[in-house]
Amino acid sequence: MIAVLLIVLFGLLALGLPVAAVLAVCALVLDHWFSFFPVMPAIGELIWSGSSSFALTAVPLFILTGEVLLNSGVAARMFKSIDSWVRVIPGGMLHSIVGSSALFAATSGSSVATAATIGTVSIPQMKPGGYAPPLFLGTIAAGGTLGILIPPSINMIIYGVLAEVSIGRLYLAGMIPGIILALLFSGLIVIITLWQTRAIKIVVPETSWKERISVLPGIVPPIMLFVLMVGSIYLGIATPTEAAALGFIGAVAMTAFNGGFSAAMMMRAFERTIRTTCMVMLIVLCAQILNFAMVGVGLAEQIRTFVGGIDAPPIVILICIVLTYLVLGCFMESLSLMIATTPIVVPIIIALGYDPIWFGVVFMILIEAALITPPIGMNLFVVQSVRGEGSFNDVARGAAPFVLAMLVMIALLVAFPGLAMWLPSYVRG
Repeated sequence: MIAVLLIVLFGLLALGLPVAAVLAVCALVLDHWFSFFPVMPAIGELIWSGSSSFALTAVPLFILTGEVLLNSGVAARMFKSIDSWVRVIPGGMLHSIVGSSALFAATSGSSVATAATIGTVSIPQMKPGGYAPPLFLGTIAAGGTLGILIPPSINMIIYGVLAEVSIGRLYLAGMIPGIILALLFSGLIVIITLWQTRAIKIVVPETSWKERISVLPGIVPPIMLFVLMVGSIYLGIATPTEAAALGFIGAVAMTAFNGGFSAAMMMRAFERTIRTTCMVMLIVLCAQILNFAMVGVGLAEQIRTFVGGIDAPPIVILICIVLTYLVLGCFMESLSLMIATTPIVVPIIIALGYDPIWFGVVFMILIEAALITPPIGMNLFVVQSVRGEGSFNDVARGAAPFVLAMLVMIALLVAFPGLAMWLPSYVRG
């Protein structure tokens, strides 16, 4: 049964069919050949219960918040502020890209939006600064991946719904690893820059203390939004969905205060939000139908029994899972990979004795790797699209070293689970 499901799933994806359609077909195959409880009579109830989920309401709200910030000029001011302070570190503006990506990720929740926004404000400065295109572009692509690890994260919401775990605890679990991963990115940049220093001459403009202080207000809006959203969750004042609503209200207020608010800007933000939300929600609803079919045929219990019968330490099986996702990430779009496999892999993780909250953080890092591994890495295409010239291979080669930093982060989480579980231990439910 498992073999049939995997063959149908990856076979149809290889043919290029829409992910939602593939998931629906998989559910119908399981229903027709293996299920004792038919799926078709329950589809209406499944779609209604899935689309009316209070947690999923946060998805369009976070997308809308990111769109408002993208179109209001907040990101450009934030980048300039961070750049004036960190450009003196070996690697110059590359650290500004990582820092800006981390800060923007803490307000938008989207990797693609983060990569597109930071790429738009930084790429015009690549040639004047004397930066090597591969490392510069790869840094933008890798920095954008922080959007699904540092809360608030749209992917964490979807994982929480599918894995039936607390989204608030997932957010808290991703904070410390997200910061450490950003620092690992910067450390990697320092090493590569010092190694390439004979071949590359980076031009670092002088910055006075007066200029540095004058641009500091540029980082205030994203920090305030982060405190407003994540702080309200941590203090128990708001649920993730309510925090998303607070973030949108805050983004609109800050945009209006800075003079960037207009009806045209809001219409663009609403239109792009509707397009993205419809795509995500259709995939999620079809995934829930597949989940129902898998429960009906007892697939989750079969997976637990299979894993329990494997004569190997849990860490060995975990390593095999990580390697599998690294391979799958090369050939599947990241959101599709996450939604299609979460119902299959989470029962395995629980059977091995790992916490699904902890694995959610590991999972997000694996999805991050999928975003920058060719040939399907979405962030690679986003950065190349923003660049508008040159070879796609530049972006792919530049992003490759950052996958190693992600693997180091996963190793740290395996060795020290408290990096992810310390903050969630203060919250129950």
